[in-house]
Amino acid sequence: MKITTVKAIEILDSRGKPTVRTFVTLDDGSLHQASVPSGASTGKHEALELRDGDEKRFAGQGVLKAVENVNGPIANALKGKDPSDLKALDLTMIELDGTENKSKLGANAILGVSMACVRAAAHAQNVPLWKFINEYYFQSPKSNVQRPKFPRLMVNLINGGKHANWNFDIQEFMIMTTATKPSESTRVASEIFIELGKQLKKGGYSPLVGDEGGYSPAFGSNEQAYDAILEAAKTAGYENVKDFELAMDAAASEFYENGTYILKRDDKKLTPDQLIQIYSEIGQKYHVQSFEDPFEQDDWESFTKFTEMAGKFHFQVVGDDFTVTNPKRIKEAVQRNGANAVIIKPNQIGSIYETVQAIKEAKKGGWRIAISHRSGETEDPFIADLAYGVGADFIKTGSMSRSERLAKYNRLIEIENGF
Repeated sequence: MKITTVKAIEILDSRGKPTVRTFVTLDDGSLHQASVPSGASTGKHEALELRDGDEKRFAGQGVLKAVENVNGPIANALKGKDPSDLKALDLTMIELDGTENKSKLGANAILGVSMACVRAAAHAQNVPLWKFINEYYFQSPKSNVQRPKFPRLMVNLINGGKHANWNFDIQEFMIMTTATKPSESTRVASEIFIELGKQLKKGGYSPLVGDEGGYSPAFGSNEQAYDAILEAAKTAGYENVKDFELAMDAAASEFYENGTYILKRDDKKLTPDQLIQIYSEIGQKYHVQSFEDPFEQDDWESFTKFTEMAGKFHFQVVGDDFTVTNPKRIKEAVQRNGANAVIIKPNQIGSIYETVQAIKEAKKGGWRIAISHRSGETEDPFIADLAYGVGADFIKTGSMSRSERLAKYNRLIEIENGF
C-alpha cells in the first residue's frame, strides 16, 4: 500500500485550546487519524509545540502554522511512500525540519503524522495497533524482544500545581494499582475515586476536578491529600501497599526559584537537601513508592542523591521534565544515576520512532517505563495501545473522570477482551 494524502486540521483539546488532528489516507481508500495532546507544566528541554502567536485567534494559541506544515511540506514529502516503513517516514520528517527541537515544522505537526502513519501501517498489516507496535519495534533483533503486557495504572486522584490553580504545591497525588488486569485495576481505582468524592462532600470540600480529572479540594496542607486518599481507600475496602501504592508528581520545576524550592501551601523555603528530607519523611509516613520530578529539571545533583537513597529504600525516582522522552538525555541520566524510572510522552520528543528509542534507552539502563498522557488531552486512545505494545510498567493517564482520560482506560479494557 501507499500513502495517497496527508492532511491536518485544527481541533480543540480538553482545555479548549487548539491542537492538531492529522488524517492519512492509503491507496485502498482507508483513512487513519491521530490527535496530538498538549502539556501545561512543560520541560524546557522538550521539542517545540508550534503555536501561531496571533493574539486575535485563541489568544495566540492557534496551530494553523503547524497545520499548514502538515498539509504542505510534510504531505509532499510522504505522498507515495510505504506506510509500513515507519522509521523512514519519521526520519524524513525529522530531516525536513532540520532543527534540534523541531522548531521549524513543530513537534505537534510531526507527531500527528507519525501517529497516524503507525495506525495506517497496522491497518496495512491487518493487525491491532498494539500488536503492530510490539512486532515492528520490539521483536527484532532478538536482543530487544519485549512481549506485550498490561501496565499498572498511575491514577491521579487529587490535582494541584498548574493543573488546579495551585491549591497544592504538589501537582499530582496518585495511587498505583497493584493489579494489572485492566478490568480489575480500573475498578479498584474507580471505587476509591468515587468514595473520595463522597468524603470530600461530607467534609465540606469542593468535589470539582482539575485538568486531569482528579479532585482539587482546598486542603490546609500537602499531606492532608494523602490522609484523604487513605481514608477513602479504607472505606472502599482497599489497603495501602497491598491493593495500591501511593505516588506523587511534584513537578518541582514549577516551585523552584534561584536555587530554592518554595512550598507556598506549607509556607516553607527549602534547600535541595531540606526538600529531600521532606520527601523522605512523607515517604516513610505514607509509604509513598514513586516520586516524579522531585527536583528542578536541571538539578542533577539532587536527582542523583535521591536516586542513591532510592536504591537503598526501594522506591522509584521518575524523570519527566528531567528527561523529556529524549534518548540522549535519558542516556546521560542513566550514566549519572539520575533516576530509575521514566515518563514517556510522545509529544515531548515529537515522533514515535524517537519515542521508542527513548523507551529502549531507558530499558537498557534497567529503568521502569511509564507511558503518559498530557494535561491537555484528546479522546485519542493511542497511548493505551502504546503502553501495552511496548510492555510498559505503568500507564499514567489521569483520574477516573473526564472522557479524554477514560478513553485510554477503556481502550485497555477492550484489549483485555480481545478487541
